[in-house]
Amino acid sequence: MNRLLANSVLRRCVINSGRNIAGEKTLQSPEFAAAVVFTLRPFDQAVMATDQDFGNFQWRRMISSAAEPAAKAPSVKQADSEAAKKEGGDQDVVSSYWGISRSKITKDDGTEWPWNCFMPWDTYESNLSIDLSKHHVPKNFVDKFALRTVKLLRIPTDVFFRRRYGCRAMMLETVAAVPGMVGGMLLHLRSLRKFQQSGGWIKALLEEAENERMHLMTMVELVKPKWYERLLVLTVQGVFFNAFFVIYISSPKLAHRIVGYLEEEAVHSYTEFLKDIESGAIENVPAPAIAIDYWRLPKDSTLKDVITVIRADEAHHRDVNHFASDIHFQGKELREAPAPVGYH
Repeated sequence: MNRLLANSVLRRCVINSGRNIAGEKTLQSPEFAAAVVFTLRPFDQAVMATDQDFGNFQWRRMISSAAEPAAKAPSVKQADSEAAKKEGGDQDVVSSYWGISRSKITKDDGTEWPWNCFMPWDTYESNLSIDLSKHHVPKNFVDKFALRTVKLLRIPTDVFFRRRYGCRAMMLETVAAVPGMVGGMLLHLRSLRKFQQSGGWIKALLEEAENERMHLMTMVELVKPKWYERLLVLTVQGVFFNAFFVIYISSPKLAHRIVGYLEEEAVHSYTEFLKDIESGAIENVPAPAIAIDYWRLPKDSTLKDVITVIRADEAHHRDVNHFASDIHFQGKELREAPAPVGYH
Protein backbone atom coordinates (compact mmCIF):
# COMPACT_ATOMS: atom_id res chain seq x y z
CA MET A 1 0.00 0.00 0.00
CA ASN A 2 2.85 2.38 0.90
CA ARG A 3 4.66 1.74 -2.41
CA LEU A 4 1.41 2.32 -4.41
CA LEU A 5 0.92 5.66 -2.66
CA ALA A 6 4.53 6.68 -3.30
CA ASN A 7 4.33 5.73 -6.99
CA SER A 8 1.10 7.71 -7.46
CA VAL A 9 2.64 10.81 -5.89
CA LEU A 10 5.70 10.51 -8.12
CA ARG A 11 3.52 10.09 -11.20
CA ARG A 12 1.47 13.19 -10.27
CA CYS A 13 4.63 15.25 -9.76
CA VAL A 14 5.97 14.26 -13.18
CA ILE A 15 2.66 15.08 -14.93
CA ASN A 16 2.14 18.44 -13.22
CA SER A 17 5.74 19.60 -13.37
CA GLY A 18 7.13 17.77 -16.36
CA ARG A 19 8.40 20.91 -17.94
CA ASN A 20 10.45 21.79 -14.86
CA ILE A 21 11.48 18.28 -13.76
CA ALA A 22 15.15 19.24 -14.07
CA GLY A 23 14.69 22.50 -12.20
CA GLU A 24 15.31 23.26 -8.57
CA LYS A 25 11.60 23.81 -7.75
CA THR A 26 10.59 20.26 -8.51
CA LEU A 27 13.56 18.77 -6.64
CA GLN A 28 12.65 20.85 -3.60
CA SER A 29 8.87 20.23 -3.71
CA PRO A 30 7.42 18.48 -0.60
CA GLU A 31 5.57 15.91 -2.67
CA PHE A 32 8.72 14.83 -4.55
CA ALA A 33 10.81 14.58 -1.37
CA ALA A 34 8.10 12.65 0.39
CA ALA A 35 7.88 10.22 -2.51
CA VAL A 36 11.63 9.64 -2.42
CA VAL A 37 11.55 9.06 1.33
CA PHE A 38 8.68 6.57 1.08
CA THR A 39 10.38 4.77 -1.80
CA LEU A 40 13.74 4.38 0.00
CA ARG A 41 12.32 3.63 3.46
CA PRO A 42 9.02 1.90 4.27
CA PHE A 43 6.33 3.85 6.10
CA ASP A 44 6.87 3.88 9.84
CA GLN A 45 4.57 5.42 12.45
CA ALA A 46 7.48 6.16 14.76
CA VAL A 47 9.23 8.15 12.05
CA MET A 48 6.00 9.97 11.24
CA ALA A 49 5.57 10.93 14.87
CA THR A 50 9.05 12.45 15.18
CA ASP A 51 9.55 13.84 11.68
CA GLN A 52 6.52 15.65 10.29
CA ASP A 53 8.51 17.43 7.60
CA PHE A 54 9.31 15.21 4.59
CA GLY A 55 11.55 17.79 2.92
CA ASN A 56 15.29 18.24 2.80
CA PHE A 57 15.73 17.55 6.54
CA GLN A 58 14.43 14.02 6.13
CA TRP A 59 16.76 13.43 3.14
CA ARG A 60 19.79 14.65 5.04
CA ARG A 61 18.91 12.49 8.01
CA MET A 62 18.88 9.36 5.88
CA ILE A 63 22.35 10.14 4.48
CA SER A 64 23.85 10.83 7.92
CA SER A 65 22.26 7.68 9.32
CA ALA A 66 23.97 5.57 6.65
CA ALA A 67 27.34 7.07 7.57
CA GLU A 68 27.12 6.32 11.29
CA PRO A 69 28.81 2.85 11.16
CA ALA A 70 31.82 4.31 9.33
CA ALA A 71 32.20 6.95 12.04
CA LYS A 72 32.49 4.18 14.61
CA ALA A 73 35.30 2.41 12.72
CA PRO A 74 38.24 4.30 14.34
CA SER A 75 37.08 3.33 17.82
CA VAL A 76 36.94 -0.30 16.74
CA LYS A 77 40.47 -0.08 15.36
CA GLN A 78 41.63 1.57 18.57
CA ALA A 79 40.07 -1.22 20.61
CA ASP A 80 41.81 -3.82 18.44
CA SER A 81 45.11 -2.01 18.88
CA GLU A 82 44.67 -1.88 22.65
CA ALA A 83 43.81 -5.59 22.70
CA ALA A 84 46.94 -6.36 20.68
CA LYS A 85 49.04 -4.35 23.12
CA LYS A 86 47.48 -6.18 26.06
CA GLU A 87 48.28 -9.57 24.54
CA GLY A 88 51.86 -8.57 23.74
CA GLY A 89 52.60 -6.83 27.02
CA ASP A 90 54.38 -3.50 26.81
CA GLN A 91 55.66 -4.26 23.31
CA ASP A 92 53.50 -3.10 20.42
CA VAL A 93 52.19 -5.94 18.30
CA VAL A 94 51.65 -5.35 14.59
CA SER A 95 48.21 -6.67 13.76
CA SER A 96 47.65 -8.31 10.39
CA TYR A 97 44.43 -8.30 8.43
CA TRP A 98 45.55 -11.58 6.84
CA GLY A 99 45.88 -13.38 10.15
CA ILE A 100 49.63 -13.94 9.77
CA SER A 101 51.44 -14.53 13.02
CA ARG A 102 54.64 -16.28 14.01
CA SER A 103 54.27 -19.35 16.18
CA LYS A 104 55.93 -19.22 19.58
CA ILE A 105 59.58 -20.24 19.35
CA THR A 106 61.64 -21.10 22.41
CA LYS A 107 65.27 -21.82 23.22
CA ASP A 108 66.51 -25.12 24.61
CA ASP A 109 66.02 -23.80 28.14
CA GLY A 110 62.36 -22.95 27.43
CA THR A 111 62.76 -19.17 27.27
CA GLU A 112 61.23 -17.29 24.35
CA TRP A 113 63.39 -16.81 21.25
CA PRO A 114 64.35 -13.10 21.21
CA TRP A 115 65.44 -12.63 17.57
CA ASN A 116 63.49 -12.00 14.38
CA CYS A 117 66.52 -11.74 12.08
CA PHE A 118 67.39 -15.44 12.45
CA MET A 119 65.79 -18.56 13.88
CA PRO A 120 67.16 -21.36 16.10
CA TRP A 121 67.53 -23.67 13.10
CA ASP A 122 69.86 -21.07 11.48
CA THR A 123 72.34 -21.26 14.35
CA TYR A 124 75.40 -23.51 14.39
CA GLU A 125 78.68 -24.23 16.10
CA SER A 126 81.59 -22.99 14.03
CA ASN A 127 84.24 -25.48 12.93
CA LEU A 128 87.40 -24.06 14.44
CA SER A 129 89.65 -26.85 13.19
CA ILE A 130 89.81 -25.41 9.66
CA ASP A 131 93.26 -24.62 8.27
CA LEU A 132 93.72 -20.85 8.44
CA SER A 133 97.02 -20.75 6.57
CA LYS A 134 95.80 -22.11 3.22
CA HIS A 135 96.57 -19.92 0.24
CA HIS A 136 95.73 -20.37 -3.43
CA VAL A 137 98.93 -19.88 -5.40
CA PRO A 138 98.24 -17.94 -8.64
CA LYS A 139 98.64 -20.23 -11.66
CA ASN A 140 97.52 -18.12 -14.61
CA PHE A 141 96.71 -14.59 -15.69
CA VAL A 142 93.22 -14.61 -14.16
CA ASP A 143 94.55 -15.71 -10.78
CA LYS A 144 97.30 -13.09 -10.82
CA PHE A 145 94.86 -10.37 -11.87
CA ALA A 146 92.47 -11.33 -9.07
CA LEU A 147 95.26 -11.31 -6.45
CA ARG A 148 96.66 -7.97 -7.62
CA THR A 149 93.17 -6.46 -7.56
CA VAL A 150 92.59 -7.53 -3.97
CA LYS A 151 96.04 -6.30 -2.85
CA LEU A 152 95.32 -2.97 -4.54
CA LEU A 153 91.97 -2.66 -2.76
CA ARG A 154 93.65 -3.26 0.59
CA ILE A 155 95.87 -0.17 0.32
CA PRO A 156 93.19 2.49 0.94
CA THR A 157 91.71 0.29 3.70
CA ASP A 158 95.05 0.15 5.53
CA VAL A 159 95.52 3.90 5.16
CA PHE A 160 92.02 4.80 6.37
CA PHE A 161 91.54 2.36 9.26
CA ARG A 162 95.14 1.55 10.25
CA ARG A 163 94.78 -0.70 13.33
CA ARG A 164 91.19 0.22 14.18
CA TYR A 165 90.14 -3.35 13.53
CA GLY A 166 86.63 -2.93 14.87
CA CYS A 167 85.75 -0.31 12.26
CA ARG A 168 87.81 -2.18 9.70
CA ALA A 169 85.84 -5.39 10.30
CA MET A 170 82.55 -3.51 10.03
CA MET A 171 83.55 -2.08 6.65
CA LEU A 172 84.90 -5.45 5.51
CA GLU A 173 81.59 -7.18 6.23
CA THR A 174 79.54 -4.62 4.28
CA VAL A 175 81.63 -5.58 1.25
CA ALA A 176 81.95 -9.31 1.97
CA ALA A 177 78.16 -9.77 2.08
CA VAL A 178 77.74 -8.54 -1.51
CA PRO A 179 79.35 -11.31 -3.67
CA GLY A 180 77.19 -14.15 -2.33
CA MET A 181 74.01 -12.18 -2.98
CA VAL A 182 75.10 -11.18 -6.51
CA GLY A 183 76.22 -14.71 -7.40
CA GLY A 184 73.11 -16.32 -5.93
CA MET A 185 70.85 -13.84 -7.71
CA LEU A 186 72.48 -14.38 -11.12
CA LEU A 187 72.45 -18.16 -10.71
CA HIS A 188 68.78 -17.96 -9.74
CA LEU A 189 67.95 -16.01 -12.89
CA ARG A 190 70.04 -18.40 -14.98
CA SER A 191 68.17 -21.38 -13.52
CA LEU A 192 64.83 -19.79 -14.42
CA ARG A 193 66.01 -18.77 -17.87
CA LYS A 194 67.47 -22.13 -18.85
CA PHE A 195 65.06 -24.38 -16.92
CA GLN A 196 68.01 -25.97 -15.10
CA GLN A 197 68.70 -26.84 -11.48
CA SER A 198 71.64 -25.12 -9.82
CA GLY A 199 73.15 -28.05 -7.96
CA GLY A 200 72.47 -26.26 -4.68
CA TRP A 201 74.78 -23.35 -5.47
CA ILE A 202 72.05 -20.74 -5.23
CA LYS A 203 71.39 -21.74 -1.64
CA ALA A 204 75.10 -22.03 -0.85
CA LEU A 205 75.89 -18.51 -2.08
CA LEU A 206 72.87 -16.96 -0.39
CA GLU A 207 73.87 -18.71 2.85
CA GLU A 208 77.27 -17.11 2.50
CA ALA A 209 75.72 -13.65 2.05
CA GLU A 210 73.47 -14.16 5.07
CA ASN A 211 76.38 -15.37 7.19
CA GLU A 212 78.42 -12.30 6.27
CA ARG A 213 75.45 -10.09 7.11
CA MET A 214 75.24 -11.70 10.56
CA HIS A 215 78.92 -10.85 11.00
CA LEU A 216 77.98 -7.23 10.34
CA MET A 217 75.03 -7.31 12.74
CA THR A 218 77.42 -8.59 15.41
CA MET A 219 80.06 -5.94 14.72
CA VAL A 220 77.47 -3.16 14.85
CA GLU A 221 76.71 -4.25 18.44
CA LEU A 222 80.39 -3.74 19.28
CA VAL A 223 81.33 -0.75 17.12
CA LYS A 224 79.05 2.22 16.55
CA PRO A 225 79.83 3.62 13.08
CA LYS A 226 80.29 7.37 12.75
CA TRP A 227 78.46 9.41 10.13
CA TYR A 228 81.41 9.56 7.74
CA GLU A 229 81.90 5.81 8.04
CA ARG A 230 78.25 5.29 7.10
CA LEU A 231 78.78 7.55 4.10
CA LEU A 232 81.84 5.53 3.15
CA VAL A 233 79.80 2.31 3.37
CA LEU A 234 77.17 3.74 0.99
CA THR A 235 79.85 4.75 -1.51
CA VAL A 236 81.84 1.52 -1.36
CA GLN A 237 78.78 -0.70 -1.53
CA GLY A 238 77.35 1.15 -4.53
CA VAL A 239 80.62 0.91 -6.45
CA PHE A 240 81.50 -2.65 -5.44
CA PHE A 241 78.04 -4.11 -6.11
CA ASN A 242 77.89 -2.81 -9.67
CA ALA A 243 81.52 -3.68 -10.40
CA PHE A 244 81.16 -7.22 -9.07
CA PHE A 245 77.88 -7.64 -10.96
CA VAL A 246 79.64 -6.87 -14.24
CA ILE A 247 82.61 -9.10 -13.37
CA TYR A 248 80.38 -12.06 -12.47
CA ILE A 249 78.45 -11.79 -15.75
CA SER A 250 81.69 -11.48 -17.74
CA SER A 251 83.76 -14.12 -15.93
CA PRO A 252 82.38 -16.13 -12.98
CA LYS A 253 85.74 -17.81 -12.45
CA LEU A 254 87.41 -14.41 -12.00
CA ALA A 255 84.63 -13.24 -9.69
CA HIS A 256 84.92 -16.28 -7.40
CA ARG A 257 88.72 -16.06 -7.41
CA ILE A 258 88.56 -12.43 -6.32
CA VAL A 259 86.22 -13.37 -3.46
CA GLY A 260 88.54 -16.23 -2.48
CA TYR A 261 91.46 -13.81 -2.15
CA LEU A 262 89.25 -11.28 -0.33
CA GLU A 263 88.44 -13.95 2.23
CA GLU A 264 92.13 -14.72 2.64
CA GLU A 265 92.65 -11.05 3.50
CA ALA A 266 89.72 -11.24 5.91
CA VAL A 267 91.35 -14.16 7.72
CA HIS A 268 94.55 -12.13 8.01
CA SER A 269 92.69 -9.05 9.31
CA TYR A 270 90.84 -11.01 11.99
CA THR A 271 94.11 -12.68 13.03
CA GLU A 272 95.60 -9.22 13.61
CA PHE A 273 92.41 -8.28 15.47
CA LEU A 274 92.92 -11.24 17.81
CA LYS A 275 96.57 -10.25 18.39
CA ASP A 276 95.49 -6.80 19.57
CA ILE A 277 92.90 -8.36 21.91
CA GLU A 278 95.49 -10.73 23.39
CA SER A 279 98.00 -7.91 23.83
CA GLY A 280 95.44 -5.73 25.60
CA ALA A 281 95.36 -3.03 22.90
CA ILE A 282 91.66 -3.82 22.42
CA GLU A 283 89.49 -4.58 25.43
CA ASN A 284 88.14 -8.11 25.57
CA VAL A 285 84.53 -7.14 26.29
CA PRO A 286 81.68 -9.64 26.81
CA ALA A 287 80.22 -11.10 23.63
CA PRO A 288 76.95 -9.59 22.35
CA ALA A 289 73.82 -11.66 22.96
CA ILE A 290 73.19 -11.99 19.23
CA ALA A 291 76.60 -13.63 18.75
CA ILE A 292 76.06 -16.04 21.64
CA ASP A 293 72.78 -17.26 20.19
CA TYR A 294 73.90 -17.34 16.55
CA TRP A 295 77.10 -19.33 17.10
CA ARG A 296 75.81 -21.22 20.17
CA LEU A 297 78.59 -19.81 22.29
CA PRO A 298 78.80 -20.19 26.09
CA LYS A 299 77.07 -17.48 28.11
CA ASP A 300 80.39 -16.14 29.39
CA SER A 301 81.95 -15.75 25.91
CA THR A 302 84.00 -12.67 25.11
CA LEU A 303 84.97 -10.62 22.08
CA LYS A 304 87.91 -12.94 21.49
CA ASP A 305 85.56 -15.92 21.11
CA VAL A 306 83.39 -13.98 18.66
CA ILE A 307 86.32 -12.94 16.46
CA THR A 308 87.61 -16.52 16.52
CA VAL A 309 84.38 -17.96 15.10
CA ILE A 310 84.05 -15.15 12.55
CA ARG A 311 87.58 -15.84 11.33
CA ALA A 312 86.69 -19.52 10.92
CA ASP A 313 83.63 -18.54 8.85
CA GLU A 314 85.81 -16.42 6.58
CA ALA A 315 88.17 -19.34 6.07
CA HIS A 316 85.22 -21.51 4.99
CA HIS A 317 84.06 -18.84 2.54
CA ARG A 318 87.60 -18.72 1.18
CA ASP A 319 87.51 -22.45 0.42
CA VAL A 320 84.03 -22.32 -1.15
CA ASN A 321 84.90 -19.52 -3.58
CA HIS A 322 88.26 -20.95 -4.61
CA PHE A 323 86.48 -24.27 -5.18
CA ALA A 324 83.83 -22.55 -7.33
CA SER A 325 86.51 -20.83 -9.38
CA ASP A 326 88.34 -24.15 -9.90
CA ILE A 327 85.12 -25.71 -11.24
CA HIS A 328 84.89 -22.98 -13.88
CA PHE A 329 88.57 -23.34 -14.73
CA GLN A 330 87.94 -27.03 -15.47
CA GLY A 331 85.40 -25.98 -18.10
CA LYS A 332 82.37 -27.06 -16.09
CA GLU A 333 79.38 -25.30 -14.61
CA LEU A 334 78.74 -25.00 -10.90
CA ARG A 335 75.63 -27.18 -11.12
CA GLU A 336 77.80 -30.11 -12.20
CA ALA A 337 79.48 -30.22 -8.77
CA PRO A 338 77.62 -30.61 -5.47
CA ALA A 339 77.40 -27.32 -3.59
CA PRO A 340 78.74 -27.15 -0.02
CA VAL A 341 75.37 -26.19 1.47
CA GLY A 342 75.59 -25.61 5.22
CA TYR A 343 79.38 -25.37 5.06
CA HIS A 344 80.33 -22.64 7.53
